[in-house]
Amino acid sequence: MKTALSWWRSWLVLALIALTGWQSVGYAADTLAWHSDKDSVDADIQSWSVRQLLEHVAATTGWRVYLDPNAKHTVSAKFKDLPAGDALHALLGDINFMVVPQTTGPSRLYVFRSKRQQATRLIRAPSGPAKPIPNQLVVTLKPGSKTKIEDLARSLHAKIIGRMDSQNAYLLQFQDETATQSARTELASNPDVASVDVNFPVEPPPQVDVGSGSGPDLQLKPKTPDNGNCQLIVGLIDTPIESLGGNTSSFILPQIHVAGDYSQADTTLTHGTAMAATILDAIQAKTGGSTSVKIQPVDVYGNNETTTTFDVANGIVQAVNSGANIINLSLGSTGDSSILRNTIAQVEQQGIPLYAAAGNEPVTTPTYPAAYPGVIAVTASGTDGQLAPYANHGSFVDIMAPGDNVVDYQGQNWLVEGTSTSTALISGTAAGLADSANACADQAQPLLQKSLPHADLLKSN
Repeated sequence: MKTALSWWRSWLVLALIALTGWQSVGYAADTLAWHSDKDSVDADIQSWSVRQLLEHVAATTGWRVYLDPNAKHTVSAKFKDLPAGDALHALLGDINFMVVPQTTGPSRLYVFRSKRQQATRLIRAPSGPAKPIPNQLVVTLKPGSKTKIEDLARSLHAKIIGRMDSQNAYLLQFQDETATQSARTELASNPDVASVDVNFPVEPPPQVDVGSGSGPDLQLKPKTPDNGNCQLIVGLIDTPIESLGGNTSSFILPQIHVAGDYSQADTTLTHGTAMAATILDAIQAKTGGSTSVKIQPVDVYGNNETTTTFDVANGIVQAVNSGANIINLSLGSTGDSSILRNTIAQVEQQGIPLYAAAGNEPVTTPTYPAAYPGVIAVTASGTDGQLAPYANHGSFVDIMAPGDNVVDYQGQNWLVEGTSTSTALISGTAAGLADSANACADQAQPLLQKSLPHADLLKSN
C-alpha cells in the first residue's frame, strides 16, 4: 500500500523538501556536561533551541522533562561548574522552570512561560535504534506442525510468556544470554520452526497532562448501521481505557487485555482514553453526531510503562478477530520486527486499513509499524498548519493532520499532543466518512482520499 499511496505524498512534497534538513544540530563545539554527582554543570553552547537543550538535559539526567510548546528561546551560554539551578537559569534565560523530585522514579523538570500547567509536551532524548529485549525469542511454528510449543519450550528450558495461537507464534523467555543463543541455534535446525525473531520494546505513549482551552462537546447518538453487515469497528491498540462518561459507552466495546491485568484510578486520563475520545471527536465531525461506528479497545500495555512489538502484533490480531476493520496504532518503535511486519501484511491483505503514528522526534528515522508496507503513516501539523517541530518527517510518511486535541475527562480539560493524536484524528475521520456514506470499511481509505484536498483539512473541524 505504500507504493499505491504515493499520491498522499503529493500533499507533503513542498513541506518535506523544505523540512528535509529540519533536524536541528548544534555547532561541533556545542557541549553540555551535567555532573549529577557534584550537582554542577558545564556548558559551551552557541545556538540551541530550547528543545535541543532539553533533549540533552533528559539524556544526561534521566529526568522526565516537560516543555511549554510556546516557550521560545535561543540558548547561548558558556560556563563551568555552575550549580544545577544556576545553570538552568543561565541556559533558559527568562523562561521559568521547576524541578519536582519524585518519591519513586526520576525527577520532573517543567519549563514554561508563566504557569507549570503550560508545560505539556514530554521531551525525550533521541532514542536511537531500538535494542532487542534481552533473553526473549519469538518462535513461529509452521502451519500443521505436530510439535507442541509446550514441549519445545520445555526442551529449551524456556518459559512461554506470550501466545498468538492463531498465528502459531509464541514468546519465549530464557534464563540468560547463553541459553538464548543456544536455543536460537537449535531452533534454526528444527524443521517444524518457520522463523525465530527477537522482541523489541515499544516506547511509552506521550504523557497526557492538564491543559487549557476546551475540546469538542461529545454529543454522539447511536444509530443502526445502514450498510447491511458492514459494522464499522475501529480497533484501538493502545494503553487501557477508562470510561469517558455520558453515553460514550454505547460506542466502546469491552476492552481486550493482552499484556496482563490492569489497575488504575479512573481519575487519571490514560493515553488510550484520550485516543478513544479523539477518534469519537473525529467521527462526530464527519457524521453530524449520529453514528453506528464502534471502538474496540485493545490494551497492549497493562500496568507496564512500555509494551513490545510482540504484544502490539497480538493486539492487532485480537482486534481483527473481534471484528475490528479499521486499525488505529498511536504508538511506535524503531525496532523492525518480523512478527509485527507479517501480522500487518496479513491484515492489510484482508482490506483492513491501518493508521499508525510516524513518531515524535523531528527526524527521518523509520518508525514501526508506521513504516511498514500496508500502513498509512501519519505525522503531525502544528497550529500554523505546517509540520509540527517535534514530528517525524521521514520519507515513509503518508499524511499529516493536527497533532493536538483537548479532551474533557472527569470535569477537567486535558491536552493530548503528538503524532498519536494525528493518527486518531485520521482513523476516526476515515470511519466517520465511511459511516456517513453507508460504506464498508474497505471504502474508508478511498473516501478519506477524496475528502482531504490538502494535508491540514482537519484543522478546521
